[in-house]
Amino acid sequence: MDGLTLYIGNKNYSSWSFRPWIAMTAAGIPFEEVLIPFDFPAGNPRFSEISPTSRVPVLHHGGVRVWESLAIIEYVAELFPDRGIWPEAAAARAVALSISMEMLSGFRALRGACPMNIRRPKGRIDLPAGVAEDVARVCAIWKECRQESGGPFLFGPFSAADAMFAPVVNRFEIYDLVTEPDVLDYMATVKAHPAWLAWQKAALAETWVVPEDEA
Repeated sequence: MDGLTLYIGNKNYSSWSFRPWIAMTAAGIPFEEVLIPFDFPAGNPRFSEISPTSRVPVLHHGGVRVWESLAIIEYVAELFPDRGIWPEAAAARAVALSISMEMLSGFRALRGACPMNIRRPKGRIDLPAGVAEDVARVCAIWKECRQESGGPFLFGPFSAADAMFAPVVNRFEIYDLVTEPDVLDYMATVKAHPAWLAWQKAALAETWVVPEDEA
């Protein structure tokens, strides 16, 4: 099998890069990481060399190019069906995919107002309309899934669904958006995962600053 190469953006800011990276790392899938920083006002011209959308993340596997975070996760799940990237039970797998798709297409107010920023000191900001509703919906998803599965992650072991919501864990923490004990417990569980800690360490060591991602 040809090797996998995952092209990503800045670890401090790139929430979409974080999702497939943490999914693959947590599952123990071997891949080469290539970081191309978006330290230009409109990204980085190099993105167009490796991605049909001129954006990251993008996965290269021989002659195959896969872009968009959830598509990358699904592709590697098919390559490595024994790694538990999705829940095993059909019903749980369907819910996991549903909430992952909801994360992919929704929560625009939260994502727009509160960009991921690993280095940012914790502190509240003025929030526009819609953010509170997004926060409440995410909290409901997390609580319902953990109650059904028994935890510690959304569907028991760490899965693609946790990967899709991992950047939200950072957002909730650094903008001080939640206080519910069970939500904070889930966040602490995710932040203690070795894959999270590895990404965080690398993000904290970066020196690039992207003004538009500094809320």
